[in-house]
Amino acid sequence: MHRLKIVALVVGVVAVVVLVAVGLKVFVSGHEVAEQQKQLQPFYDIAKPIPAGQPGSLIKSEPIAGLPISGANAFRVLYGSQDPDGTARVTSGMVFIPTAAAPAAGRPIVAWAHPTTGLGPQCAPSRSRNVLADMDWLQGMLDKGWIVTATDYSGLGTPGTSLYLVGKAEARDVINSVRAVGTLPNSHAGSRYAVWGHSQGGNAALFVGEISAAYAPELTLVGVAAAAPAAELASLFSQQWNMPVSWIIGSQVMVSWPTVNPALAATQVASPAGLANYQAIAMDCLKTAGLIGAVRVHLGQRLFEQDPTTQPDWSAMIAAQTPVPLPPAVPVFIAQSTSDGVVLPNSIALMQNKWCKAGSALSIDWFGPLAKGSSGPIVTHGLEATVAGPAATAWIQDRFNSLPAPNTCDVPPPPLP
Repeated sequence: MHRLKIVALVVGVVAVVVLVAVGLKVFVSGHEVAEQQKQLQPFYDIAKPIPAGQPGSLIKSEPIAGLPISGANAFRVLYGSQDPDGTARVTSGMVFIPTAAAPAAGRPIVAWAHPTTGLGPQCAPSRSRNVLADMDWLQGMLDKGWIVTATDYSGLGTPGTSLYLVGKAEARDVINSVRAVGTLPNSHAGSRYAVWGHSQGGNAALFVGEISAAYAPELTLVGVAAAAPAAELASLFSQQWNMPVSWIIGSQVMVSWPTVNPALAATQVASPAGLANYQAIAMDCLKTAGLIGAVRVHLGQRLFEQDPTTQPDWSAMIAAQTPVPLPPAVPVFIAQSTSDGVVLPNSIALMQNKWCKAGSALSIDWFGPLAKGSSGPIVTHGLEATVAGPAATAWIQDRFNSLPAPNTCDVPPPPLP
């Protein structure tokens, strides 16, 4: 018993030391980030509210210099978007425009929807120290002459609460980034576009597939591509509500979802430790939030008091933010690692079963040990867009070329749903 007490004491001391170390790292890096954000802030200051009813209007733009890309110009942009209820919002983001001559019909466009970053202004991709994070595939698309837009999503770096994992809100931000680049001088943007997203952005991309035709009839969506999309939210929440990742995802939905659904409150599902910390953690960027979550779980703390899928109001919201199967006219490409510990492979297997049964034109590229044998690569969640980028680019190229979309519904998924 005495030995067990000593072990417990040592473990506790180590956990506290780690937590303090994380805090010191956050404190030091925070000063550097604050200075960078101070320099960037004038661009994001809004002189006046965006006029209602003008989604996709370009508010301002400025060049981004010094990026490791060739044959293209990069711009930071502010443009108008909308909440699902029609409320006008201002959204920030980036656009990348090739310098080669544009085709007569205008340049094809790929709208990128980024993964979870954190809700603090400094976490917005266009405001971060690495604006090209998760975009290793970008040069390949620019080399094909495509414009690439990259929304930050409304409220992430701009005024208002970020509507994290509110599918139709984020989908509108993605679509309006395509509209906005069309008004950027000398963009020569066409009206045909594809959407490409990862994780949170995969959820947004699938919602783009649902609303694009009705919301933006002047645009033609040729296909939806996603790496490890958060497609089956109930499956993910029920399996991971007490895991470290819940401190990242859960904290952000506790901030976001009650703003669009007043029936929701953090007090319905959060633990005492969760209530005391979720708002601060939601504002941390991904790496910091992940470290804090891991340490808190090590200390025996959890964000949720219970599985949120068992609470009626939260369960209904989870269902509402889960994408529905798309019709065959909107082809879908999914890339998924069998080693993903965040968007669990069995959730994508569940999606495959549901969407194929509904008749969707679905093609899934599974990669990893279960898909390719024991020698297959171990690809973690953060690397999936990088690994899948070439395959997604090739699939999108075929959609722009109006080729028939492949369908892998006859191929059983490696993991069970």
